[in-house]
Amino acid sequence: MNLGIESLNEMQIAAQETILNDSNVLLLSPTGSGKTLAFLLPIFETLEPEIKGVQCLILVPSRELALQIEQVWKKMGTDYKVNVCYGGHSIDTEIKNLSNPPAILIGTPGRIADHIDRATFKTDKIQTLILDEFDKSLQLGFHEEMSFIIGKLTKLNKRVLVSATSGIEIPKYTRVVNPTVLDFIPTEEEKVNLTMKMVVSKEKDKIGSLFNLICSLKSQSALIFCNHRDAAERISDTLNEKGIYATYYHGGMDQDERERALIQFRNGSVSYLITTDLAARGLDIPEMNHVIHYHLPSKEDEFTHRNGRTARMLASGTAYILIHESEKKLDYIDYNMPVLKVDSATTLPKPPEFQTIYISGGKKNKLNKIDIVGFFSQKGKLEKGDLGLIEVKDFISFAAVKSKKVKDLLVAIRDEKMKGKKFKIEVARKVIKKVEE
Repeated sequence: MNLGIESLNEMQIAAQETILNDSNVLLLSPTGSGKTLAFLLPIFETLEPEIKGVQCLILVPSRELALQIEQVWKKMGTDYKVNVCYGGHSIDTEIKNLSNPPAILIGTPGRIADHIDRATFKTDKIQTLILDEFDKSLQLGFHEEMSFIIGKLTKLNKRVLVSATSGIEIPKYTRVVNPTVLDFIPTEEEKVNLTMKMVVSKEKDKIGSLFNLICSLKSQSALIFCNHRDAAERISDTLNEKGIYATYYHGGMDQDERERALIQFRNGSVSYLITTDLAARGLDIPEMNHVIHYHLPSKEDEFTHRNGRTARMLASGTAYILIHESEKKLDYIDYNMPVLKVDSATTLPKPPEFQTIYISGGKKNKLNKIDIVGFFSQKGKLEKGDLGLIEVKDFISFAAVKSKKVKDLLVAIRDEKMKGKKFKIEVARKVIKKVEE
């Protein structure tokens, strides 16, 4: 299996054994510890090739988490089909996909309940149910949908609940009774890899201090958390005006805009992602050295999830708290942490090494990564190091290209065809406020 890891960690080994042998399992492990692989590996062992139908259903609170699990499954390189269903995705495409049912179906509760209502797939072969980040699904109020779905799964013999938060009450409708608990959430003493620093802002509007803090990070990227969608947009716009390559991400954006923001952050063409707690967990984004709390969340567990974006596995990282003296003190923060002075830092971070190129074709147009690499290399004269991350979606694709090569590439391929077809290829627009509306 092409998973890019040398060996499984302690949690993954324990999960594999327990999920295979026990019918009710509660897996607790922090964000970034490899939970997805921990439950996908044993599921793979339970699948039966002769069964034609959905054998495992994975319910998740967000489309981003659904897509992330799908990616991990595809990386595993099994022969079993996987499909993803979520709100904002074409229902017609999903119905077409389900006409040849996958062995593994991943989806959000609302969309899966809709498919069960429409009878677009049969539930009589589903033996395994995974509720990933089930605490988040409960928080988002998916009780009714989950209860409805689980009620339709009459042949279940394995239930696995997965969470990065402990102490959640398990609802009765899950029918998970006396589960085997695998608790890998570290105690406070074990969180030694995370350094906390405070940045005190003289101004009530902390944007100036945030700018100085970013300038002090030696061009390393960061995830910046705030509590409101409009704040994320305002901070992003202000940083861009000051010459910092940032974008925003929140639940009020449509699916395409959200995916575009994540792709640009993932592939290094945007260095700073300003986001709400939506990005605190379940997202496929790189390991961060820096997490910045522009606003502090009201609850400690959200603070923990945000910080879980750095100092993951065995890496170290720093969480910065931006505060102004007028702010209400929160019980869970130790205000005696070291104070970092950043007022004198004004040197702008280096511009990103890559730019994102948009291509108007994807999987459904029979395009794949190899086609794009070949086309950009042969017709676009790019060398191996000039191409970064390539992501192929259903009808569009994105490729990261070294900034200094973009202009020549676009000129070289302007009149060329890829796989005998002319696609629109241009610099992907950045996610910015839709002023025209």
